[in-house]
This record gives sequence, structure tokens and C-alpha cells, in this order.
Amino acid sequence: MLRIVLLLATNFAVLLLASIVLGVLGVGPWLDAHGINFGPLLVVGAVIGFGGAFFSLAISKWIAKRSLGIKLITNPANDTEAWLVATVRREAQVAGIGMPEVGIFDSPEPNAFATGARRDASLVAVSSGLLARMGRPEAEAVLGHEVTHVANGDMVTLTLIQGVVNTFVFVLSRVIGNLVDRLLSRDGESRGNGPAFWVSTIVAQLVLSLFASMIVMWFSRRREFRADAGGARLGSRAGMIGALEALKRVAAEGLPDTLQAFGIAGPDRVSGLKRLFMSHPPLEERIAALRQGA
Repeated sequence: MLRIVLLLATNFAVLLLASIVLGVLGVGPWLDAHGINFGPLLVVGAVIGFGGAFFSLAISKWIAKRSLGIKLITNPANDTEAWLVATVRREAQVAGIGMPEVGIFDSPEPNAFATGARRDASLVAVSSGLLARMGRPEAEAVLGHEVTHVANGDMVTLTLIQGVVNTFVFVLSRVIGNLVDRLLSRDGESRGNGPAFWVSTIVAQLVLSLFASMIVMWFSRRREFRADAGGARLGSRAGMIGALEALKRVAAEGLPDTLQAFGIAGPDRVSGLKRLFMSHPPLEERIAALRQGA
């Protein structure tokens, strides 16, 4: 809870600081004179930015269950299901979170993910391929990795960061659209509803969204190292390394795009600009981090 309060306070402080800086520099009155009321625009941007991010988080479990056809384990039907539920329960107790829903989705690739809006009402799911291709020590570490994501509040934190960048993308794209509309108008005044405004706003939003994605993906990569460490702690370091080694041997792409950032699988090696848009660090780096922490 403290993490959420601090992040929310930080986010509002950033928005307040932006307003103060614009006022000191005289940008605020200039924007108002040219049809941009920055204060209300920030409020609208925050409502839309955070609203969209939290709505996505709120329905994440529903989307996961429907899109992947997850079978929830309420009454274990065999030894594997019983072990799966017992392992998640034990790790959740050690991590100090409520018992997540546990499920299996049909996919030949080894993968797993956790999602949910609250630490005490999350979902942890594994693929049938993971259970078939990994031994129990490796699978136990993977479950610990996902439970750690929940315990760390990673889904909520990622959503808050997404909300912040959404807000700035919304606001700045409209400021840019207004300025372009003004520059192209005959009398130097922006009307805010012409083709120049909307085209430049959409283009600016697309470009800014790319940069915003880099920020979100940077945080996503950092949290994977912490979750790997949690998987090593709740399971075993050898099991976590073994699980990542197993992922190197398989092209693990069993999740839809909307859930990729919540899964455990990631690329082996990536270089160039593509690295900036990765939700997971390269597997080699994750394995090296675990070995260095031994």
C-alpha cells in the first residue's frame, strides 16, 4: 500500500511541478492566450491516462481467462494439479499475499504469468508445455517468480507508470497539435478543431507513445530481475537457472501480446533498437544475474 501511495504522490507532484514551471516561464498564460487551458488539459489527460491503464488492469484476469482458455484448478483432478496448488499456496504464504487463483492453459510452449489488480486477488497460470517440459524444481522456481511479481505489486506499479506516460502523451500531443494548427493558420490563431490540429495531434501521439513505451519497458525489464531473485528464493537458485536455461531451448511465444509483459518467457539475445522495446531482459543476462548473486 505504501508503494502505491508514494507513487501516486510522486505522479501528482510531477504534474504539479509541470504546472508551476510553465507558470514561472510564462508558458501557461501564453498557452491560455492561444486557446490551450493547460490546467484542465492536465486533469483530462490524467483521467484518461490513468483511467485507461487501470481499466486494463481491472479486466486483466478476465481477458487472460477468456483469451487463453485457462482451466482454473478448484478441485485438483490429479497429482500434478494438487502439487501445483500446494506449491502456489506455500509460496504465497511465504511471500505474504493471499492465495491466488491457479490455472493451466493449453500451449506447447513453456510459459507462465501472473496478473490481477490486487495482491490478495491475483491469478497465477502456467502452460501445459511448462509442466511437460520442466521438472518440478524448475516449475517451482517459475511459480515463485510469478508469486514474487504479485508480492512486489508489479502489475499495479507498471499500471501507474503507464498512467503517467499516458497522461503526458495525451497532454503534449495536444499542445503540439495546437501549435502546429496555429503556425499553419492564416491569422496565427489556433481553432483546435481543424485537420491540421487533428493530424498533427495523432502523429505526435504516435511518436510520443513510442518514447513512452521505452520507459514502461525499461521498468518491466528491471522487475524481471527482481522476480527471478524471488523465484530463486521461494524455489531454488538452481531451479530458477534451470528454468531459464530451458526457455533458451524453446521459442516460448505462448501468450497474446496483451499479456506478454506478465509472462516469464523472454528473448535469448537482442541488440540494437529492438532492445529498448523488450518487456523482458535477454535470458543470458537473467541467468548471469542469478549466478552472480549466488
